Amino acid sequence: MNANALVTRVRGQIPLLVTSVLLVSMFTVGSAQYDGFFSGQVLLNLLIDNAFLLVVAVGMTFVVLTGGIDLSVGAVVALSTMVSAWLVERHGWPPLLVIPLVLLMGTAAGWVMGWVIHTFEIQPFIVTLAGMFLARGLCYTISIESISITDPSYTAMAQTRIPLGDLFVSPSVVIALLVVAAGFVVLHYTRLGRNVYAIGGSEHSALLMGLRVGRTRTTVYAISGFCSALGGVLLTFYMLSGYGLHAVGLELDAIAAVVIGGTLLTGGSGYLLGTVLGVLVLGLIQTVISFQGTLSSWWTRIVIGGLLFVFIVLQRLITVRRR
Repeated sequence: MNANALVTRVRGQIPLLVTSVLLVSMFTVGSAQYDGFFSGQVLLNLLIDNAFLLVVAVGMTFVVLTGGIDLSVGAVVALSTMVSAWLVERHGWPPLLVIPLVLLMGTAAGWVMGWVIHTFEIQPFIVTLAGMFLARGLCYTISIESISITDPSYTAMAQTRIPLGDLFVSPSVVIALLVVAAGFVVLHYTRLGRNVYAIGGSEHSALLMGLRVGRTRTTVYAISGFCSALGGVLLTFYMLSGYGLHAVGLELDAIAAVVIGGTLLTGGSGYLLGTVLGVLVLGLIQTVISFQGTLSSWWTRIVIGGLLFVFIVLQRLITVRRR
């Protein structure tokens, strides 16, 4: 590796390093100020409370790496909870049939949006915005009120604790980490992953190299749709209900986690590990504010907005220096 390539690679890892330092600093400051904060269970609770967001953010990472965006993920999560609750509680369908159906629905929705984006050369922002409105609207055609879930399989998943010595995690955390591992393998050890980075770096160059840009883009949005539906399943386990207002703004949280994790919004550069750290940072912000006790929950949005601004400026500085 020559010197220029090495410098470029190091610069690309700066946001990931900054996120790591930020996470450690926040945990250190919280531990110094609040009793009970310095605990392994506090860190595990970040994963327990945000397992569904982590899964959705994995799918969003694939999309952003291609230079795209998916605004429909929160609505697809809500639709997944509504369909699950409606079929299980109102029609008595078994969860083993409902969950695969919901995952297939989300995957198909993502694939269709990716196909429309590529075939008609429409901006992803517009197509996925339409998908967001469509999915939210479908939620309210099912029910305008929340549907509680009392099925034993769902309640068992919600109440199960997997022991880790004196600590514990939920089954949703295990599922989320498996999704992260699968996403890491796909991005770094498969042809699809190489195509994703190539398209994000330069779609024109990818076309000249003979890469299947259309197939890759539709696959990426299908992956995002699958992750959104799976995130909806995990949120159903967490909330034990389906509701059209579930996951409002989740698409913005997922994008924030991806950007704070160091993935460039223009695509072509980023790491799935960074997305995991981004989700932990968002969760830790909420935890610090809850430990404080006197701050409004709106401070979470204010801090996240400030961090996004800082990381976007940092990304801009890095890309300008590369040129």
